[in-house]
Amino acid sequence: MITREAADKILELAGKFPAIGLLGPRQSGKTTLARTLFRNTPYVSFENQDTLLAATADPRAFLAKYPEGAVFDEIQRAPHLFSYLQGIIDEDAESTGRFILTGSQNFLLLENIAQSLAGRIAFIYLLPFSYEELKATGWKNNTLDFLIFHGGYPRLYDKSIAPTDYYPNYILTYVERDVRQIKNINNLAIFQRFLRICASRNGQVLNYASISNDCGIDQKTVAAWLGILEASFITFTLKPFYNNLGKRLLQMPKLYFYDTGLCCSLLEIENEVQLAHHPLRGALFENFVLLELLKQRFNKGQRSNFYYWRDRTGNEIDILIDKATGAIPVEIKAGATYNTSFLKGIAYWKKIQPETEQSFLVYTGEESLQQQETHILNWRLLDKMFAFL
Repeated sequence: MITREAADKILELAGKFPAIGLLGPRQSGKTTLARTLFRNTPYVSFENQDTLLAATADPRAFLAKYPEGAVFDEIQRAPHLFSYLQGIIDEDAESTGRFILTGSQNFLLLENIAQSLAGRIAFIYLLPFSYEELKATGWKNNTLDFLIFHGGYPRLYDKSIAPTDYYPNYILTYVERDVRQIKNINNLAIFQRFLRICASRNGQVLNYASISNDCGIDQKTVAAWLGILEASFITFTLKPFYNNLGKRLLQMPKLYFYDTGLCCSLLEIENEVQLAHHPLRGALFENFVLLELLKQRFNKGQRSNFYYWRDRTGNEIDILIDKATGAIPVEIKAGATYNTSFLKGIAYWKKIQPETEQSFLVYTGEESLQQQETHILNWRLLDKMFAFL
């Protein structure tokens, strides 16, 4: 088993909170990690229909079988249990690490979970493998295009499955099972088209009207379906950065995918050669870098502190790391040869924010440099940034 960077934080939190919520995309490794870290705790999967029926028919009797706690896998399938769990936890408020709740849907975004475990549960988001995790394996020397095309889902690496075999089946299963569970959508063919159109907008500012026109659905439906993708860890948004820099800023978020391999599949990219010449390779590289930074935050039990910034005159920063000491600008360029134009956005940012102390440029070139007080890093050296997250 590849060591997951989130393991230490999960064990730390399990010593402090009665319940741990381990959330992330389906097949991102949550079950394997939970069963490994809590191997002496009973394991219960609500994917098992008999188990789900028993928990639904008599929740109190079902939970009474686990007086010392349990690992409840895919618990979003039994949302009624949350209120009963709250009562059990409150009866013994001093116990810690009693219930480990895993889910491939974000509890915090689901409408059908009304009862909160606020103050009783700590959440960790577990995404597919990061490059840092793969660096400790035989996969560490693969090319950038290999990593973007394959994505990070553990099963591809564990079983050496080709992305062209894995992702179409993953998408079909996701649409048929998870989408129907969150919201009853009658025309799944249109939803699949919606997924592909979202992939073509990867790294772009969300335009509801454009997606609506291309899909033949209204903008309210676009917003609702984007909510489904976010709740089930398919996509996420990068919000614009606001401060007192003025009002002429773009206000819509940018759309990204939680896995670049999944996005490549939706774009019908069939191999690394096609990816290398694809017009969205730059956007996919940007998505890849953003994911690596996001995974570092998540693995430490922290939330995203990333934004983008762009004004209406075209000045922009790909990622702003929001820190109490000031925002850190990060530019991402897919080019392999450094060009001074790469720093145009950072240079403008430093004009309007002269107190900026750190800045980074991530590119595909091999040489690491420092120009205009900006650290210029090859993508394999992203760990040099982690201390600033």
